[in-house]
Amino acid sequence: MSKEYFAHETAVIDEGCKIGAGTKIWHFSHIMTGAEIGENCNIGQNVVVSPEVKLGKNVKVQNNVSIYTGVICDDDVFLGPSMVFTNITNPRSRIIRKDSYETTIVEKGASIGANATIVCGNIIGRYAFVGAGAVVTKDVRPYALVVGNPARQTGWMSEYGYKLKFDAKGYAVCPESKERYHLENDIVTKISKQEY
Repeated sequence: MSKEYFAHETAVIDEGCKIGAGTKIWHFSHIMTGAEIGENCNIGQNVVVSPEVKLGKNVKVQNNVSIYTGVICDDDVFLGPSMVFTNITNPRSRIIRKDSYETTIVEKGASIGANATIVCGNIIGRYAFVGAGAVVTKDVRPYALVVGNPARQTGWMSEYGYKLKFDAKGYAVCPESKERYHLENDIVTKISKQEY
């Protein structure tokens, strides 16, 4: 039976992985036992996907990313080049803490920019946008734009990746999709077409 995904000849795919149809795994990447990768993902070169990592459908992982045990990415997540996940808060070389891995969740549609660092145990909300080089030390709200070290929220992003400009009544329109958003009590929601 032929596999339904593509793996470059230099990629290492361990036994016991689940890899969805249409996924592409590029040069020198390593998918470890117990990892689960959804359909139509793109795993760039020199990527490591550790045991028990779960990636949803259509996840894009750029070059030089290590996704450690404890990380769960929902559908449509973007992981930029050389961004970093951690999975232990207090690592020490001589102390084994494999039973202490913390869970980090990246929710649907979120983007993490190049060279960003995500400290373990946090949730990156739906369609959040973590700027290049940011260091995330706490949860990021859905649709939030965070930048800097430590990462601080500087605005809100649309599902198409545009900074939203809310009017006095708390409404904004994405310039590309024309979808509308509402900001109330520091929570952004997308308005369904039936509501406008």
